Amino acid sequence: MLKVKKNDRVKVIAGKDRGKVGKVLRVDPRNERIFVEGINIIKKHTRQRGQNQPGGIISKEGPIHISNVQVVCPSCSKPVRVGFEIKETGEKVRVCKKCNQEL
Repeated sequence: MLKVKKNDRVKVIAGKDRGKVGKVLRVDPRNERIFVEGINIIKKHTRQRGQNQPGGIISKEGPIHISNVQVVCPSCSKPVRVGFEIKETGEKVRVCKKCNQEL
């Protein structure tokens, strides 16, 4: 089970976008990479595909390794380490290591 999921708010802790906060758009668990809204913007050159789709330069989010981000806890609103806890029902949940609240 990964510590970062889709729609989590994360803070970048390493790389060119260090310090920025964004929402996780997509998770690639096989390569341990995530796509974060507004972070690691890359430019892709596309060619024209017919009359209705013109060519040009498209800006989109590139992948970031999971180790370069930290989850922002919704209750204490700080970047935190993530732990796991098993409830009485047998369900495994993610918890904040600072405030012990469920993520």
